[in-house]
Amino acid sequence: MGADLSRVEIAEEIARASTLPGSFYRDPAVFERVRERVFTRSWHWLGAADRVKAPGTVWPTLLLEGALEEPIVLTRDLDDRLHCLSNVCTHRGALVCEGAGVEQMLRCRYHGRRFGLDGRFHSMPEFDGVEGFPSAADDLPELPLACWKQFLFAALDPVVPFEGLVAEMDRRVGWLPLEQAVFDPSRSRDYLVKANWALYCDNYLEGFHVPYVHSALADVLDYGSYRTELFDRSVLQVGIAKGGEAAFDLPASSPDHGQRITAYYFWLYPNLMFNFFPWELSVNVVKPLGPDRTRVSFLSYVWDPAALELAAYSSDRVEREDEEVVESVQVGVGSRLYQRGRYSVERETGVHHFHRLLAKECG
Repeated sequence: MGADLSRVEIAEEIARASTLPGSFYRDPAVFERVRERVFTRSWHWLGAADRVKAPGTVWPTLLLEGALEEPIVLTRDLDDRLHCLSNVCTHRGALVCEGAGVEQMLRCRYHGRRFGLDGRFHSMPEFDGVEGFPSAADDLPELPLACWKQFLFAALDPVVPFEGLVAEMDRRVGWLPLEQAVFDPSRSRDYLVKANWALYCDNYLEGFHVPYVHSALADVLDYGSYRTELFDRSVLQVGIAKGGEAAFDLPASSPDHGQRITAYYFWLYPNLMFNFFPWELSVNVVKPLGPDRTRVSFLSYVWDPAALELAAYSSDRVEREDEEVVESVQVGVGSRLYQRGRYSVERETGVHHFHRLLAKECG
């Protein structure tokens, strides 16, 4: 049987709580419910703002490719204002923009309807005699768009303001030279994981498995000092350097000043991960493809290339180790004998927080 999300409760007190049922990670109906109730109301990664740097630039893409597949187009209008617009013509639904470039206007190649780069309807041939035309419904819908440092995010119908979502991340690591970070394609790649997207997030949200799954990472992190901090719709895991490993040179204004922190692992609900190291930011975008298929995009932005050699472990190796164990769990939650588990009060507060958010929004 599938998971009846209206009846799934995650107790507020972690010591009394049970995890999401195994069926949550397998049921196609649950996957569709989560897509509509969670992902349509969340902020999503678009990438660096320099994709639309100059006035007149247009860049079509899909919002959360593989899951929402919502056609959008980023534009910078001739007054240098940035927009995130629906890329669907308001006449018959054809795509308005089919390639990145520089344009004076958006023109649908199906029947010639034209729009300004701000999305406003401009003209339409052979529409004389149509009553009440044009109206606001003929403009391209504009989506909420936000920028943090050099990175853009968009949403269809966000539950929370973007500023609140990233407030703690900005407070803790906003001092880093993120505007200077350069995308490194050699350190970036996609991984196809044969498991549910939420299982991948479960795994990310706890350091409990590090000593058992990641031997190289365990040699770098002080497991006893590893800690998890919870916020409204985000989780921070703080990795303390063991021995002489590389650590941040924290400014006096940092709330963590005086600590030898080697990594900040930020998760933004529901599917974005920002891994900050002394030399780079690694962004992980988790893209649900189906109940048991997920694509994870690893995107590396480096500001100190000379320090890359200080990395004492391979992020690719860590990802492959995570992939292997998560795929094993996907098989396990399909067991007729598995129902629900319990949480480690000490080590799984992030997972518990994630499950409570999911149960609340999907119930």
